[in-house]
Amino acid sequence: MPTIIDGRKVSKDIKNEIAEKVEKIKADGNRAPHLAIIIVGEDGASHTYVNGKINACKAVGFDFTLMHFASTISEEKLIKHIEQLNDDSDIDGFIVQIPLPDHISVDRITECISPLKDVDGFTNQNFGSIVSDHQLLLPATPYGVMELIRRYDIPTTGKNCVVVGASRIAGAPLSLLMLQEGEATVTVCHKATVDLKSHTKEADILIVAVGKPGLITKDMVKEGAVVIDVGTTRVEDASRKSGFRLSGDVVYDEVAPIASYITPVPGGVGPMTIASLLMNTLKAYELNH
Repeated sequence: MPTIIDGRKVSKDIKNEIAEKVEKIKADGNRAPHLAIIIVGEDGASHTYVNGKINACKAVGFDFTLMHFASTISEEKLIKHIEQLNDDSDIDGFIVQIPLPDHISVDRITECISPLKDVDGFTNQNFGSIVSDHQLLLPATPYGVMELIRRYDIPTTGKNCVVVGASRIAGAPLSLLMLQEGEATVTVCHKATVDLKSHTKEADILIVAVGKPGLITKDMVKEGAVVIDVGTTRVEDASRKSGFRLSGDVVYDEVAPIASYITPVPGGVGPMTIASLLMNTLKAYELNH
């Protein structure tokens, strides 16, 4: 049976480590790191995610500011609020919760955020820093995946790593991190890839970040592979009180018996995204001091 990569445990460990650092910062007479969160509109899932981030701030002793705007706010007004946060020396980092209303461009908003405060790691400057010798604030989910690999001592040097999914948020930065930090031989597959199985079957490390439940089945995975499932999709499930369950891109029950390491969904990569957000906020605080 595989080693199950426990993102909840690692996330808890990281939070404890950060809480200790924050206690020391305060004991030295300095203010705590300060995270601001902008949310626009009333999207239920977004508010759930934001509550999780606020609770994480409380757990580690960060200061936080929540800015909630109506979905009718104009793009220009939202940009003005972002510019104020950029200029506020008491705010170390901030995020703009996605999705945004249709009349607001995510790309335009992202590029208004100061790279030094972009704790989601989405700006072009932070994204580009992945391939430099001086990495800045890394995209949160890929940062979390690399931290799991590091803390489980999974060897990556010279390994065949196949990343399925090429999104700006997950697949693309992960492929660069595995190439740069992991020194792996990386293949990136996406929706135009012909014969996906021929690629995934060769992977020593298979990272799947598509958001398509059940995409990866047992016959597509090499015996002994490390399987990292980044995909998290709400699937209708009448047997659950909520009416849905979370499903990954990998058919876990099929693939787990032949994997050496595997992340479950939920409880694998998911908890690491908030942990990475906290790590980035601490790093932004240190860059500003």
